[in-house]
Amino acid sequence: MLPSVADVPLATARWCARQGWPVHPLAPGRKTPAANCEACRRPGHSHAGCACPSEGRWCHSFHAATLDQRRIARWWGNNPQFGTGVACGPAALVVIDIDAHATKPPSRDRILPGIPISDQVNLAGLTNGFHTIALLAALRDMPSPADDTTTLRVRTPSGGLHVWYRVGDSRSWQCSSGSSPGRALAWQVDVRANGGYIVAPGTTTTTGTYTPLGPVRRPAVLPDWLAQELERTGHLPALDVPAPRAVPPRAQQAVIAAGGGRHHTHNILASVLAPVEACGQVAQGAGFSDILNRAAYTLGGLVAANRLSQQEAEELLLQTAAAARPGQEHRAQQIIRSGMAAGLKRPLYPGSVR
Repeated sequence: MLPSVADVPLATARWCARQGWPVHPLAPGRKTPAANCEACRRPGHSHAGCACPSEGRWCHSFHAATLDQRRIARWWGNNPQFGTGVACGPAALVVIDIDAHATKPPSRDRILPGIPISDQVNLAGLTNGFHTIALLAALRDMPSPADDTTTLRVRTPSGGLHVWYRVGDSRSWQCSSGSSPGRALAWQVDVRANGGYIVAPGTTTTTGTYTPLGPVRRPAVLPDWLAQELERTGHLPALDVPAPRAVPPRAQQAVIAAGGGRHHTHNILASVLAPVEACGQVAQGAGFSDILNRAAYTLGGLVAANRLSQQEAEELLLQTAAAARPGQEHRAQQIIRSGMAAGLKRPLYPGSVR
């Protein structure tokens, strides 16, 4: 059970570690990390190659986060005023940080990045992150994460809300700021994930306590629709896109299975696209990126062999991918371009396959 507000911070840190969430100290009364040692504060010094975390010091924020109960007892036992931060990446957490700062919204193209908002839509009542995340959810016909009673939600001292989710697969979601002109989910909605930390529930600062709402104390799995929105808005690292690579044996097998040069091209296309279509029956863990990459490679080879046009191949791939993974069109385009570029270099001639 999460410690009550009256319990010492050590109990909070220990409780978090028992959930499998690596923790690190926060400065007394603040939501920022505890200060580095003198050596680590020198200009040009970084966490890369620093021995402090391995030697049991808390330098470098979430990079020093630990599950070691003995280290936790020493850190918070000797510094009972420390708060607790949780390293989101190692904890496999994605936290939707909803701000409640009543301010004038930015231009319409930055309220929900990638989603145009018509001038006919009245935004007079839109003033904070609760409004923008609710608007995004409504557009997807889903309940707002702020109202998700199935997961851990934590009220912040400023009136905002942290909605905690756990990652249900191996994807490495990235942090973002809702006010960023680059990667962002929604205005006044930050994302805490890999490369960041979140203040643990029960932590008290000079402005108040981070207080859980309702009885739920465990994060639910990140909802599929929200994962699709994070993917759409660039919250996955670019290196997650499969690199162009040759798979001629599999490509040729697909052509052979479809009848080689003895049947119409549409039979070949049906065979190649079938695994992509099948991903639509599985929410996660189907290997969608690799399967789509393989199909794009194969169709690129058929384009190079003049079996169909490149435009036709791209349209078929995009339509099939969109049906299997709605809302992930931008990422699908990246994968298709990568796979086809490799396939175009190696023509596949169905009639010559033996």
